[in-house]
Amino acid sequence: MDEIAQGLDKSPGKAEFRVMTTPNSEKSRHGALTAEVLIVGGGLVGLTQGIALASAGIETLVVDRADPVRVRAASHDGRSSAIARGSSQVLATLDIWERMAAEAQPILDIRVSDGQVGRGAAPFFLHYAQEDLDARTAGPLGYIVENRITREALHARAAELPALTLLAPAGIAEMSRGPGAVEARLEDGRALRAQLAIAADGRLSAQRQAAGIKTTDWDYPQCGIVATIHHDQPHHSVAHEHFLPAGPFALLPMTDTPQGRPRSSLVWTERRELVPAMMALSEAAFSAELMRRFGGSLGHLREVGGRWSYPLSLMYAERIVAERLALIGDAAHVIHPIAGQGLNLGLRDVAALAETLVDARRLGLDLGGAEVLAGYPRWRRFDNLALMVVTDGLNRLFSNDIGPIRLVRDLGLAAVNQMPPLKRLFMHHAMGLAGDLPRLVRGEAL
Repeated sequence: MDEIAQGLDKSPGKAEFRVMTTPNSEKSRHGALTAEVLIVGGGLVGLTQGIALASAGIETLVVDRADPVRVRAASHDGRSSAIARGSSQVLATLDIWERMAAEAQPILDIRVSDGQVGRGAAPFFLHYAQEDLDARTAGPLGYIVENRITREALHARAAELPALTLLAPAGIAEMSRGPGAVEARLEDGRALRAQLAIAADGRLSAQRQAAGIKTTDWDYPQCGIVATIHHDQPHHSVAHEHFLPAGPFALLPMTDTPQGRPRSSLVWTERRELVPAMMALSEAAFSAELMRRFGGSLGHLREVGGRWSYPLSLMYAERIVAERLALIGDAAHVIHPIAGQGLNLGLRDVAALAETLVDARRLGLDLGGAEVLAGYPRWRRFDNLALMVVTDGLNRLFSNDIGPIRLVRDLGLAAVNQMPPLKRLFMHHAMGLAGDLPRLVRGEAL
């Protein structure tokens, strides 16, 4: 066997380079590293896709530009993600969830209100509680997990799969997709060959652009500020979302520190022009701004571990398949974080595409064939488009302080709160348990 690389290189000053040794590392008669599927991008969605396929025996290559050591560091990404119930079932079925469950904080209640606490707050609100669920879906509404914890779990699971080869850090220099195969060359000169390429390389996806797939996109006049917040009082597994004129302000429950200190994840949407000033505030001044917006129900709020800001945008690919190419995650769609559904949307892409490809392989079909790929957009198009429209509409509806509009939306919140069947339907959608669900989302093996 012609091994490319094996193990971990943790020498000082050197990025980790890891390739799991697999049967894929044998050179084919074409002189290339071969696999059935090549995934470009090894982030949360791309690596989950690789694990899903490899766990079903599909030989898979994942190429990622990022240094695996750097992306797993706490300083790389201060964000946490909301993991819907359906997404947790995907991760559990792929033997990933067990590695992160101890650091996943269940969400038992969600409280949505309109207006700044103590200054113009509306008397109406919307309260989702796990007690409102029926017996079939009883349990947490979802979970909050730090992205670094999820990355650790994904890399640990990936290392166990003999059908998965991870090339990182590595970049695609060029790729051609023809009637018979996908052929690619890495920047270091190595050649790759597969039946299908999957683009998981983010909003600015080079593979999507190379395929000539157009997008609908625009930038919101908002940025998201994220940080981990310590507070005096326990959060009791409650997620809070206040709709302010600049955008939603959310505190999402996290697991306590090892010392027992309660903490939450801050997701604060603010007008873009104000964000540099907010990011430059001292710790005391930043805490004062948090208290002014949220109030004192959790005691004093204090940022720990730094803060990050990200511009907010919307992007929707007009097609999610092309010749021997499929798009997943942010390469296919980027939505507003108002409902915390971005990662969940990508994981449903993973589940649908994995099921499509695994079923096709069992029938002996060409995984990159047009007839196989045709089922994937039919399955995903409505869910992707519907969630984009809903999140964009909610942001536009609530990110203003226009009196008549505010009255209508507050009455709407109150009405939904008093209609258990409608509220339960909305909860099922937020949990990722509505619609035509792939087997992984239902907690069933591929």
